[in-house]
Amino acid sequence: MLKRLRQRWQSTSHSLLEEGRELGADLTEDRSWLKGVLWLVLALFLVMIVLGVYWSSEPELFTREEIAAQSTDGGQPHTVTGVATTSALIKVTETLLDKRGGYLTNDIMPPGVWLDNIPSWEYGVLVQVRDLARVMRESYSRSQSQSVEDSALKDAEAQFNFNRNSWILPSTEDEYRRGIGYLRDYRVRLVDENEQNAQFYARADNLRFWLGTVETRLGSLSQKLSASVGQRRLNVDLAGENAARQATATPAEFEVKTPWSEIDEVFYEARGAAWALVHFLRAAEVDFADVLADKNARVSFEQIIRELEGTQEPLLSPMILNGSGFGVLANHSLVMANYISRANAALIDLRELLSRG
Repeated sequence: MLKRLRQRWQSTSHSLLEEGRELGADLTEDRSWLKGVLWLVLALFLVMIVLGVYWSSEPELFTREEIAAQSTDGGQPHTVTGVATTSALIKVTETLLDKRGGYLTNDIMPPGVWLDNIPSWEYGVLVQVRDLARVMRESYSRSQSQSVEDSALKDAEAQFNFNRNSWILPSTEDEYRRGIGYLRDYRVRLVDENEQNAQFYARADNLRFWLGTVETRLGSLSQKLSASVGQRRLNVDLAGENAARQATATPAEFEVKTPWSEIDEVFYEARGAAWALVHFLRAAEVDFADVLADKNARVSFEQIIRELEGTQEPLLSPMILNGSGFGVLANHSLVMANYISRANAALIDLRELLSRG
């Protein structure tokens, strides 16, 4: 009897021991699998961070020679009036779509969906692209207010005003590339001596029309940048005219302050707008050379470009600092506002100069 009990006890103990060993092996395998998954997630996270940093670098300014080289898609540059401006618009829009990471505003996957600085930069560029496309259709390509607009420029403007956040069906990139195609069609006809229905009129009033649009854009950006520290401002909306009226009453004094979460977005929007304007102004300097020479305005024009080039200096800080005006920390928004305001003031003087007979 005792012998049987001993044998059963040994058999049971052996079975329990084997089951324990198998269970331990299963737990070890489970831990190894879980550890592998964690390492994979960590690796993907690090890759996304590196890729996000790489995509967050802004394109550098390209030279006049690069714009001229594109005016015939790699052939001999044309000296036809209007080619420089058209080529600059094409080059800027292509860079918007083909830079590192491509067009990020409509991204729905990481790391693009996490980034906000470059999409703000893209918006600043896009606003300038839309403005110039509109001016080319309404003013540059028409001799009078009653003349017919160019069909390709009309279609190009419509394409560039497509929703900037559309991911698919259709995608924003596809619509903007169609706009680029219309601009290329206009440029081909512009340099063709047998095509007289595509024109570019480099007149002082046309240049003033575009610069007036630029002036209002820069003025708005300057105000938003300056409001990074908050300001108490007097209401001057109706100043200068006794009979002026507005839709609803507003306080005589109010506080303007850009929300903390939007400071970096406003900064990069201004930086993108200035980046695009540098190229458009350089191109206008070529197409409107005779106008600027006649008004003795070339130096003023170059000074505006130089002020905007200052906004493209490398940013050495990993984030946009928002120190007080005379505080310990820098305020990058106020530095940017300084460049933008000086360029805008020079624009106002230039438009006044161009209006003189």
